[in-house]
Amino acid sequence: MRMLDHLLADGAPPAIAILRGLRPGEAVAVGAALVDAGLRMIEVPLNSPDPFASIAALQAEFGQDALIGAGTVLDIAAVDRLSDSGARLLVAPNTDARVIGRGVALGLEVIPGFVTPTEAFAAVEAGARRIKLFPAFAAAPGYLQAIREVLPPDIGIWAVGGVDITNARDWLAAGAEGVALGGALYRPGLDASEVGRRARALVAALNSRET
Repeated sequence: MRMLDHLLADGAPPAIAILRGLRPGEAVAVGAALVDAGLRMIEVPLNSPDPFASIAALQAEFGQDALIGAGTVLDIAAVDRLSDSGARLLVAPNTDARVIGRGVALGLEVIPGFVTPTEAFAAVEAGARRIKLFPAFAAAPGYLQAIREVLPPDIGIWAVGGVDITNARDWLAAGAEGVALGGALYRPGLDASEVGRRARALVAALNSRET
């Protein structure tokens, strides 16, 4: 069983924390705040300062208990470097069959972005088991629900872009396997204690989704 499957099966909140703009010197403190709050999936976009240094620090500290990886992965060189780091999560904003295929071949958990049904099926054809609707705010939960109805049932859809604590449950109710949050959890300049406070609020909101 892949790590993301294992985490979800164990009841981890279905949420990825996107740490765009994270600096290596704050990576461990911010990661600890997220993990302590209960989040187990962390993404550092590659347009952050020295992203692989942050990813390496997070992987070394939390990689046994959390799924760590990179976002905004756009080319094969970045896929290979991510794999070499030991981190396992690969998130892309687009549908690029080369990036998807390379990530799958290396055993990474690959979540490419899509907007249209054509892109969604192209990502699945390239080997993706999970895909992300991005930017989700440009659509609506009903759009995701419609896509969900035509995709193979074992393909997970994640809502990303404009997701926050107030609407995360709406996406799950529409059939999303999970969500990813960026600015609602972390922005450059926020300290670890504030990130932890926001993460705890998110986890509480997700845990109350059945009520």
